[in-house]
Amino acid sequence: MAKQNAAFQLDPTLAADTVWLGDLPLSRVLLAKESRYPWLILVPRRAGVREIYELEDEAGVLLSESCSIARLMQVSLMPDKLNIAAIGNVVEQLHLHHVARFQEDAAWPKPIWGLLPPKQHTPEALQVAVTRWQQWLAVLPEFVRAG
Repeated sequence: MAKQNAAFQLDPTLAADTVWLGDLPLSRVLLAKESRYPWLILVPRRAGVREIYELEDEAGVLLSESCSIARLMQVSLMPDKLNIAAIGNVVEQLHLHHVARFQEDAAWPKPIWGLLPPKQHTPEALQVAVTRWQQWLAVLPEFVRAG
């Protein structure tokens, strides 16, 4: 197993830009504070992991969790496209972005990164989004809601 003994800590940039929704068996589930796009991020709770291959035998678990999140987003939001990516140019810690895209969104059809300045949810809208996502994620039997 990949680096399970070291203590997992969420990268400070991810912590500042997201809200913790809960955990799957391998990954922390985060909601991006960006309000323009429905955007979830999976972060494997393994210290020092930068690339998917470094998860070794757990890489399949990450893929399975990613597919579960993608299906949930597709059913719940019915986007025109789901963008799923592990980029890591700014934040080295391995994380998978899951962004629901719609033809009417602010960046369509271009990539969302760097196109527009960030636009955060209001505190009230963020709380509504957190509650909604936690309710939707509760259908995944392995999901443990953040306390």
